Amino acid sequence: MIYEKCRDILLKESELIQNASIVQEKIRLAVINKEWTVFEDHLNTMNEIENKLENLETEREQLLSVFEALEHQKGFCEKLDAKGRFFNLASFLPENQRNDLTSIYRSLKHEAIKLRLANDTLMTYLSEVKATLKDFFELAFPERSGKMYTNQGTHHSHDMRSLVINASF
Repeated sequence: MIYEKCRDILLKESELIQNASIVQEKIRLAVINKEWTVFEDHLNTMNEIENKLENLETEREQLLSVFEALEHQKGFCEKLDAKGRFFNLASFLPENQRNDLTSIYRSLKHEAIKLRLANDTLMTYLSEVKATLKDFFELAFPERSGKMYTNQGTHHSHDMRSLVINASF
């Protein structure tokens, strides 16, 4: 019972992580192509995936807690983190089930790491673009001293909005 439930949760998480990787690539392309409405749609999709993953993670944690409580009744008292609790569960399963669960778990972790790297790469790209624009504005308009102001005259950080120059040519 616990094996089947845990396997089902892990497979659902793996599927969601793979979907998130696809959406992450679409987000990257939307940013590069400056398709901001498409970008927002993809962000909404990513938020939905994140919510589903959180629910599955909570469900998996509850399952591991139930298993831990059962083991505690049998005299097992060690406090483990989530990863340790998962492998503790796996250690009590028959070899074929243990190999199946740990294989799915490793695959899930591998996909999650790839997704995190893609996200970090995109964030690095966006940070570099922002820094480049900031440097450009500081060189092109030194009288502004790197400061930007809102329409109401209050200081505002660089937000990459369009710059309108009030001059006639």
